[in-house]
Amino acid sequence: MLVSGASISGLTTAYWLSRHGFAVTVVERAPHLRPGGHALDVRGPALEVAERMGILTTIRDRSTKLTGISVVDSAGEELFRSTECTLTGGRLDSPDVEILRDDLCDVLHGAVGNQVEYIFGDSIASLTQDESGVDATFVRAAPRRFALVVGADGLYSGVRRIAFGPDEQFLRALGDLYVATFGMPNFLGLERWQVMYSQPDSVGALVMGLRKDVNARTYLGFNAPRGLDYDFRDIDAQKRLLADRVAGAGWVIPRIVEHMLRATDFHFYSLSQVRMSNWSRGRVVLVGDAGYAVSLGTGQATSVAMVGAYVLAGELATHQDDLVAGVAAYEGELHDYVIRNQDIAVEQNARSDEPPDENATPGGLPDFGALTLPFALKNYQGGSRTISP
Repeated sequence: MLVSGASISGLTTAYWLSRHGFAVTVVERAPHLRPGGHALDVRGPALEVAERMGILTTIRDRSTKLTGISVVDSAGEELFRSTECTLTGGRLDSPDVEILRDDLCDVLHGAVGNQVEYIFGDSIASLTQDESGVDATFVRAAPRRFALVVGADGLYSGVRRIAFGPDEQFLRALGDLYVATFGMPNFLGLERWQVMYSQPDSVGALVMGLRKDVNARTYLGFNAPRGLDYDFRDIDAQKRLLADRVAGAGWVIPRIVEHMLRATDFHFYSLSQVRMSNWSRGRVVLVGDAGYAVSLGTGQATSVAMVGAYVLAGELATHQDDLVAGVAAYEGELHDYVIRNQDIAVEQNARSDEPPDENATPGGLPDFGALTLPFALKNYQGGSRTISP
């Protein structure tokens, strides 16, 4: 089987497919595991997925372990602080885990080990399928045939574009926020702490420092009520766009911009969902953000992706002699869970301008844990034989 994408959903899918006895190849456009990205939350049923993978203790060990947040004004004066919650992770007394994206990828990659084949620095160019398999061509590697192709390649999925059509058919803007994440020197000297600055309906920044001697993870964003048209592949253009949009902002934004322009781990996101009536076309199937991005606004995207990967691999293992039926079972098992998560994100966005209710965290910061939905994980039985690609 071919999995496109070596991030959270792709690596989790590869782990479970391999565990169930399938021969797996992972193709990743980047030359190695991509660094950077925002802090992710592993919540609810995804904690159980991690436990079944044997990585939950490691994830907890490598979690952000934040101790609080400060909110500052344009002069850097503290307006508010909390040692009960943070902006990115919610309540600190939650059983959920916040971990940097690249740290989670590293843990997942270690769990997969040498059980799968990796093709880094390449991507799928075309897919042609028939009743027995899929012929895949690559930008660089020689063509190959696979029993099934899994698109786990994110919001702007190349597999989705090839098999289903243009992005605009499926991408749905959720609000008007655009955010970049990147690493920069921890010049604020933060240790297990966040500092947030925002100008209403304009520019915002969050700096997260885990150790004083390690780069801080930084979020820098802006609102664009009329939306944006930009090339998701052109990082330099995205950096210029961001620099222009935040020009003149207060606090230490000018210094942050200087580091942003030099960052090699720059990621630029919009608050968007992927909405599709189904996530498969024959022997091509989507998992995670590629098929059903929830959005950054509820802290559930990583958990939904990990649960989706677990269910997909499990249903394929259950239907080893009819993989198309396995794909259909995956969609049936996961559909309601995904839609409910996406609907919650839409509802949260619609309420974003309302004052916080009495159950909000201190300072009106979001409590992502309260949005976590249950999901009953089946006990899928893995195969002992190796199943051809």
